Formats: sequence, structure tokens, C-alpha cells
Amino acid sequence: MDHPFFIILLVIVIGCGIYLIIAYNQLVKTSNIVKEAWSGIDVQLKQRYDLIPNLIKIVKGYMGHEKQLLEDIATIRSNAINTNNIKDQGAKESILGQQLNSLFIIAEDYPELKANENFLDLQQSLSEIEELLQHARRYYNGAVRNNNIAIESFPSNIVAGLFGFKQAEFFEIDDPQEKEVPKADYS
Repeated sequence: MDHPFFIILLVIVIGCGIYLIIAYNQLVKTSNIVKEAWSGIDVQLKQRYDLIPNLIKIVKGYMGHEKQLLEDIATIRSNAINTNNIKDQGAKESILGQQLNSLFIIAEDYPELKANENFLDLQQSLSEIEELLQHARRYYNGAVRNNNIAIESFPSNIVAGLFGFKQAEFFEIDDPQEKEVPKADYS
């Protein structure tokens, strides 16, 4: 009689062990996908940050009266580069996007600047980066969603708690205009 009970208990223990391994590996996978998705955003942000000094150099010669805006953009860029928190990063990126949009709107008043080939190239590059950044944000937020579902769902939430898996933060932009690719009409 003890023999069948031992076999049933052994099957249950082995089944729980297998589930623990599968759940742990799934949590590791979703966590790594979140990290990989963030690196995609980080690459796009770096490209964006690298374009801004060149944009400011070109614009400075044409926009003598807009010195404060250019200084603000440089300061916000510096602050955004040095941010380590995803929520703060979203807020600073929102402000930076607003300032860049203001710069392009003001550029409308400078016909020589609008005709400058380097300015137009930088503006086009920035627009392309913004589009890629928008795609990277969507991918990242999808990865975060999947990770958080795995961490919150029963019974994998028990495994997540045992091994210290934490929910990831969404990368949200507060400004609805920042969610769109900047558009400027230079016709």
C-alpha cells in the first residue's frame, strides 16, 4: 500500500519541479526580452542625442534671437542622457521633443535656414529616428506587458516572488505631440 502512495507523491514532486523550471525559464526569457527591447530604445535615443549638437550648431548662425531655446535644448538633452529611471526618461524625452518641435516651428521664420541643406538633412534624420524610436517604444512596452503578465499570473507569480522577479516600467511619453513623428512643412 505504501508503494503506490510513494509513486504518486514522487510524480507530484517531479511535476512541481518541472513546472518550477519551466516557469523560471519563462520569467528569465520575458525579463531578457524587456532588457533587449530597452537597448533598442537606448540606441535610438543615443542617435537622437548625437544629432542635437549638430542641429544647434547649424541653427545658431541663423537664430541669434533664439539663444535661450537653444540653451534649453542643450540642457534638456544633457539631463535626458544622464537619466537612469525609465519614468523620468519618458518625462525628459517628452520635454526634449516639445523643445525640438518648437525649434522647427521657429525655423519657419528663417528662410535661409529652411534652405540650408545640412539643416534639412538633420531634420530628415531626426524625423527618421523619431519614427524608429516610436516603433522601439511599442516593442518595449509590449515586452513589458508580457513580462508583467507572467509575473502577475498565478501560479508563475509564486515562482517570480521566490526568485525576485520584478515588474518592469512602461516607457510612456506624456505629451501626445511627442508620440507623433515631428512634421515640418518647408514648402
